[in-house]
Amino acid sequence: MATGKRIARRLGAWICFADEAGQTLRPARARTWAPRGHTPVVAVTGKGSGRISMAALACYKAGERSRLIYRMMLHRGRKGEKKGFREHDFAALLDAAHQQLGGPIVLVWDNLGGHTSALMRRLVATRKWLRVYQLPSYAPDLNPVESVWSHLKRSLANLAAGTITRMSTLARTRLKRMQYVPGLVDGFLAGTGLRPP
Repeated sequence: MATGKRIARRLGAWICFADEAGQTLRPARARTWAPRGHTPVVAVTGKGSGRISMAALACYKAGERSRLIYRMMLHRGRKGEKKGFREHDFAALLDAAHQQLGGPIVLVWDNLGGHTSALMRRLVATRKWLRVYQLPSYAPDLNPVESVWSHLKRSLANLAAGTITRMSTLARTRLKRMQYVPGLVDGFLAGTGLRPP
């Protein structure tokens, strides 16, 4: 991590942490309240299927406000439909982040197969403004984007969205709210124990 910080400082680059997550129609369980003697019940239909795949970047740079950049993909269970983010999808997210941030990027992510594949290495090599570093194996506590997913899923707990489209709308709304609270994105980094750049 120290090497990445030095290189980011030398290049005037953003340090971006990346991660992916998914969400289904099954709501997470959480505590709630109800009048004494009345157990709260959240009705969930068994109909329908689907999944939301999400990828996000938590971006930090000295002297700049922190940023959260994300993309979502809906999987409705149709034949031939992509079930998650592939190498070209990650590359498109990185290109969008580069355009939005307006500078070079030092990317830190885990050892997911899509991150370490030969195709991804070729895609990274074509982007001169991008440097990539891998997190140690089994170290989700060092990635601030894991806290983004935790925060998101806590806010979706006990909700019965009904359809995957509605769940996608709820998730997108909550992620957008996080984007406009830069102190929250800073808090996700502080929660890892890492110091800001």
